Amino acid sequence: MTARRRTLPRQRQPELEHDRGRSPELGYEPPDTSGSIRCLAHGFPTPLARWHYHDEYELHLIVASSGKTFVGDYIGYFQPGHLVLTGPRLPHNWISLDLPEGGIAERDLVIQFAHAPIAQAAAHLPELAELLPLLDRARNGVEFFGLSERAVDHWHKVKARQGLARLGAFCEFLADLARCTDYRLLSHAQLQSEDNAAQLDQINAILSRITADLGQPLSAAQLAAELGMSESRFSRFFRRATGNTFTDFVNQVRINRACQLLMESDQYITHICYEVGFNNVANFNRRFLDFKGMTPGEFRRQVDGRFGIKR
Repeated sequence: MTARRRTLPRQRQPELEHDRGRSPELGYEPPDTSGSIRCLAHGFPTPLARWHYHDEYELHLIVASSGKTFVGDYIGYFQPGHLVLTGPRLPHNWISLDLPEGGIAERDLVIQFAHAPIAQAAAHLPELAELLPLLDRARNGVEFFGLSERAVDHWHKVKARQGLARLGAFCEFLADLARCTDYRLLSHAQLQSEDNAAQLDQINAILSRITADLGQPLSAAQLAAELGMSESRFSRFFRRATGNTFTDFVNQVRINRACQLLMESDQYITHICYEVGFNNVANFNRRFLDFKGMTPGEFRRQVDGRFGIKR
């Protein structure tokens, strides 16, 4: 007898890989005015904030709130001024954790652009070849440092202009990024997302489950059963979509939440250990050391040192 399949809740979301999902009501520019360089501004929460991908590069600037960053297999923490360039089909999402009542009206300033026009132009205009290493790095996702104020100015200049003037402002923005030496690559794997929308929905729902309540036990076997998969098939599916094993991914999310609590609260480390879902302190300390290269206590002391606090 075939087991009855139970699916995770489907989330409403635009199909970002298709123009028909890019509605002006969500913050996109009308397609007849944007040309090949599309600006987008939106708040949070929004249907656009999900684990998703698209065929374009995306330059993403956070101007309000803080929370978790997901880019390929990278999981980190963002705050205002966070500037990232993601490559085509590299999955990404930003989840705010400090929402005021009513949400945030404007959190994200975004520019999307395609690869082909730049690559084809660079074949004839050697000046544009300067951008190609930048675009290659974007396959892993690139976070830039020290450019947040200039990035805001650049974005508004691009947004305010049309036609050739917009292209010029956009090239100035990319030139700043191409010359920036203070950056880091985010994702270890150059993930290519699935074209199957149902599978994207499944991954999005799984990520929401993991991040919603870290203190509750959640196993690969449990999620596999809910998705109607064998555990081995679920493990392959999850790793292909995120670049991580399920256990490593959950541990990384828990450690990042622990880092946030260590930075923002005076809770005992033991309390934090259990709050983020570890069932014993020894395992928590070991996993924290694996991911961060230091113990939770050392991490807290280093963080406090930035503010002149001594423990």
